[in-house]
Amino acid sequence: MAGKQQTAPSKSVRRSANLGPEERAKALASMREREVDVLVIGGGIVGVGSALDAVTRGLRVGLVEARDFASGTSSRSSKLIHGGIRYLEQLNFGLVREALIERGLLLQRIAPHLVKPVRFLYPLTNQLERGYIGAGMALYDAFSYTGFMRPGVPLHRHLTKKQMLKEIPSLDPNALVGGLTYYDAQVDDARYVAELARTASFYGAHVASRVRAEGFLKVGERVVGIQAHDYETGERFEIRAKQVVNATGVWTGDTQAMVGERGDFRVRASKGVHLVVPRDRFHSSMGLLLRTEKSVLFVIPWGRHWIIGTTDTDWELDKAHPAATAADIDYILEHVNSVLATKLTRADVEGVYAGLRPLLAAAEGGSTANLSREHHVSHTVPGLVMIAGGKWTTYRVMAKDAIDEAVSAIDGKVPPSCTEDIPLLGAVGYRAAWNKRGKIAKAFGLHKHRVEHLLNRYGVMTDDLLDIIRERPELAEPLPGADDYLGAEVRYACLAEGALHLDDVLARRTRISIEAWDRGVAAAPVAARIMAEALGWDEERIEKEINTYNKRVAAELASQELPDDESADRARTEAPEIVPLGALPVAEPVGTRAQAG
Repeated sequence: MAGKQQTAPSKSVRRSANLGPEERAKALASMREREVDVLVIGGGIVGVGSALDAVTRGLRVGLVEARDFASGTSSRSSKLIHGGIRYLEQLNFGLVREALIERGLLLQRIAPHLVKPVRFLYPLTNQLERGYIGAGMALYDAFSYTGFMRPGVPLHRHLTKKQMLKEIPSLDPNALVGGLTYYDAQVDDARYVAELARTASFYGAHVASRVRAEGFLKVGERVVGIQAHDYETGERFEIRAKQVVNATGVWTGDTQAMVGERGDFRVRASKGVHLVVPRDRFHSSMGLLLRTEKSVLFVIPWGRHWIIGTTDTDWELDKAHPAATAADIDYILEHVNSVLATKLTRADVEGVYAGLRPLLAAAEGGSTANLSREHHVSHTVPGLVMIAGGKWTTYRVMAKDAIDEAVSAIDGKVPPSCTEDIPLLGAVGYRAAWNKRGKIAKAFGLHKHRVEHLLNRYGVMTDDLLDIIRERPELAEPLPGADDYLGAEVRYACLAEGALHLDDVLARRTRISIEAWDRGVAAAPVAARIMAEALGWDEERIEKEINTYNKRVAAELASQELPDDESADRARTEAPEIVPLGALPVAEPVGTRAQAG
């Protein structure tokens, strides 16, 4: 293979390619002992992207996340890297063009091992649509060529009814007259964020999850850092920074309130629900894009599964655990069944997940479906930059804009953003490694499919997984009820990817919680014991982690049988939060704390 990781000339340039417990402890010690130039609050895609942007400009950077990386919105998206073809109808050409340029960059330079082309069909219910939709797709293609590199995907095509049914025989022939195909891209969103966090750490950022910002430190009116609470040890301490970047997504208003300012924009949470169904429930060589009365609905190929979504409804309840309702599930099934010959039922639904979009809102009321997907950067409080809104696809641009704003208030000349030229760990050499996948499989006695699976999740860092398998051959076995994932991946998640709890592994480092029929209940005991060896858990901790995970699964299943948001939210919040053994209880909020200097 092409090597275990990208190399750097010395440890003055890089810190660590891993995010294990030792690296976390060192990162926290460094942030406690010495002021950082930029401190990012929030470990979602924008926060982690901001940390990478800042550290590759030569700044001293810290990042804290209250839960796990990507545990909020960033792991519960449609898994698409796309321009947003529906925004053409809203005449938001700038947003579409920007996103398509980023799509090409992610596909071809930044993360070719994680971001893959995916083909979609837009089915036509009448021939009058063909010219209108075709013109939009031609414009979509044209925008993808306006950047500094080629788009990396083929152009759109028109299909007759006969051609369409050959490609997707499961469609209802009486409901459709033909279609158009076009390309976008897809990504495992949570996996990408974990790789992005490791890349930021590799370049020197100090990154730590399960550390909550409970208040701001201030000198006069200026923010100079945060009061932090380490949930793993219960310790509270201060982190000082020249500039703090708030990248907390749907929690932006909560964080803004801690500093005692209203801010110049408001973020509204929009709930999006997705269903996961087995790939064999209907036959198609591509995904689908369907128009609904509110927005659009995607049917997205996802390994051995389809992801079908999404909804778009206002959400004002628990932000950490948005709940899908029976009504949400029925809505999605009704719309996808409108074009299928053999209808899907609730019995076909293998997994369900719900996430929240942080949408910018200038005024009260109105539908979240009409709110802006553009982003906004604010610096209304000295020392504190707020970034909110935007799309997953354009995270790199959002991060650049946030750090541009932060460095405008830092003394000295700071270089411009260079992240368009920074591949993620695992990306460099991926295509060469892919071409050798047969030889790699033979050398390790693995099925070729297993090696392909690893390469498309870890890129050339797959060498690290193969080292684990060489040392511990039993970890080459798949987890119970989750044939796509190996025991070695659980160990690696703990030692290299910052996983601290069972939920981190089953819900985000792998996607077992949405891909397995039992939502990961069978895999949990085996995964917990592998984690215990890596992280030093005792029997009490193992049982606590398994029980906490199983209660989460039970609460989610219960919520999905209920008719409305309020009752589903009550059922979902019955599950306990992950509170580590030995952690101190949270005191009353620290709030804004004034410092004398």
